[in-house]
Amino acid sequence: MRRTSFALMALVFLLSAGAVEAQTLKIGYINSQEILVNAPGAEEAQQQFDQEMATYQQEIAQLETELQNMETALQQQQLTLSPEAKANREQQLQAKFQEYQQRSSQLQETANQRRAALIQPVMDEITAVIETLREEGAYSLILDAAAGSIVSADPALDLTQEVITRLQIQDGQPDGSPLR
Repeated sequence: MRRTSFALMALVFLLSAGAVEAQTLKIGYINSQEILVNAPGAEEAQQQFDQEMATYQQEIAQLETELQNMETALQQQQLTLSPEAKANREQQLQAKFQEYQQRSSQLQETANQRRAALIQPVMDEITAVIETLREEGAYSLILDAAAGSIVSADPALDLTQEVITRLQIQDGQPDGSPLR
């Protein structure tokens, strides 16, 4: 009885090992940074973002100038100011600095949200192409080399150029010529 159960367990093990061998894992990888640089619409989104951020950068520069002017005036006049006046100016400077920090944080958050909104359609298109490529190629897994998770890989597994080519074809560039 023990021999039959041992033989049965060995048979189950061999069958399961064979099933695992039959399921080969196909892996590919991409470089998302290269894809994003070459993706149709990415450069236009970046240009629009840069234009919109110019006013924010001017506002921050103006606040920085005000801070510097206040600090310079305080340093120049601190010997002639009464202790109360000096404390008052230091308080004003501190309040202006806090205002600067708050506004800078708000503008950074707004910029991050706007960048995400502008690039999202491009990212959705890239994701769709990668998913289609994964399904067509029967890949179990596609990794991102730009994320730094790949230490070494066979260049034949690199799907980056295929993704770029498909994006360009979708954008009406049938020859797959570079966007730049």
